[in-house]
Amino acid sequence: MNREQIKEVLYNRYIVPTENKKESSIGIEIEMPVVNLNGEATDFEVTQKVVEEFRKKNGFEPVGIDLNGYCYSATEKLTGDNISFDCSYNNLEISFGKEKTLTAIWDRFSSYISELNDELSKYGHILTGMGVNPGLKANSTEFLPVPRYRMLEGFLKRSKAWEYPMYFHPYPEFATYACASQVQLDVTREKLISTIKAFSLLEPIKSLIFANAWMEAEPDNLCVRDMFWENSTHGINPHNIGMFEHIPENVYELMEYISRTSIFCTERDGHYLHFKPIPIIEYFARDYVEGEYFENGIYHKYVFTPENEDIRFLRTYKFEDLTYRGTIEYRSGCCQPFADAMSVAAFHVGLSNKTQEIIDLIANDTVLHHRGYTASELRKLMNKRYLPEFVNRVRLERLCEKVLELAKKGLSERGYGEERFIEPLFERAACLESPALKMVEGLESGRQMSEYIREYAKLTHAKTYEDVWAC
Repeated sequence: MNREQIKEVLYNRYIVPTENKKESSIGIEIEMPVVNLNGEATDFEVTQKVVEEFRKKNGFEPVGIDLNGYCYSATEKLTGDNISFDCSYNNLEISFGKEKTLTAIWDRFSSYISELNDELSKYGHILTGMGVNPGLKANSTEFLPVPRYRMLEGFLKRSKAWEYPMYFHPYPEFATYACASQVQLDVTREKLISTIKAFSLLEPIKSLIFANAWMEAEPDNLCVRDMFWENSTHGINPHNIGMFEHIPENVYELMEYISRTSIFCTERDGHYLHFKPIPIIEYFARDYVEGEYFENGIYHKYVFTPENEDIRFLRTYKFEDLTYRGTIEYRSGCCQPFADAMSVAAFHVGLSNKTQEIIDLIANDTVLHHRGYTASELRKLMNKRYLPEFVNRVRLERLCEKVLELAKKGLSERGYGEERFIEPLFERAACLESPALKMVEGLESGRQMSEYIREYAKLTHAKTYEDVWAC
């Protein structure tokens, strides 16, 4: 394919699905750490036993079997819900089938978690609501024995060998212990650009409210998940990850941006291959590409010629990520304490029809924006343990509250009683205290990590919001 043909294919893949779109559905994926409460490594036999029993009892049919014969992914056909181990057997993911309301998803989530944790507790294990598995020091960082995950492992660990003019962090195995709360919402072509712009501008505030990925090795960073992606081999091409440094002003600019994203994997002869990221606009001009695949415990070299069908392996991980389904996937949210598990989705659902109001609000903001920083730079600053000196706390609290009031109004206008899912965020905004910051401050005052593991696993707030998030 030449450049114009590639752009046409990309247009058909990403833009056409947003045209004449009448659906308005919600898709949620929640990744969760499985933790051994004894402080030891997560026991593979325990997780397998509990999840397998859950699968059979609830009618989830296997759709993924690892190389050792264990089921790692199963789907319930009626709802479309899927339960799977994410990258490793230390993280569990529940992906919910498309729904119209958050309440329907919450009802199933709370039922699933209650049942799973009742069984896990019998073996001293627990699922909890954190963005980094707190047992990572003790846990194995082995990727799932599945060709796709072995490909990902090889790609991420290439940071030790590839030389690029960038900083690679020392955590190439991060995918085995990082946990997100991701939301997919349908988007129309008419609202595509305003949606990307509005939510991109909100990323600094989202960090303040949702940061929940802290690890001892990076004590000043409340959301190490951002760093994990940006400073890994995924971030070799910044167009593939994180935020839009230049927010597209129209569909033409968005398509130009997408055409500069990179492909890093494909499939040949039943093998998943990874290779150095190549911009998709250049990939099809190559006579050959040298990749490698994992088999029998080692990686093998494999030289291949690009094919048109490889376009389906183009995968990006942006915070506001346009998918081939005609949805935007919001990827920056960490897994939240389970009592607030729907809060990330509620935030995005509530604001999805308030994009112009958001843009207008930020256009007049001088608390964070218009202070010499881009939205991307502001997000990095808000991820830190302490606010920068130029920030006025009282005015920042009010800005966060205004955004949440818009989200609550949007939820109320939907008419499904979903406003309750946004309520906990008002307390966070009033204190400028994310779950990660609350935990770090508690650890510094003498509380134990085990207390937060249990607290963030609860499905209800033991106290009022005012008590739980007392400033």
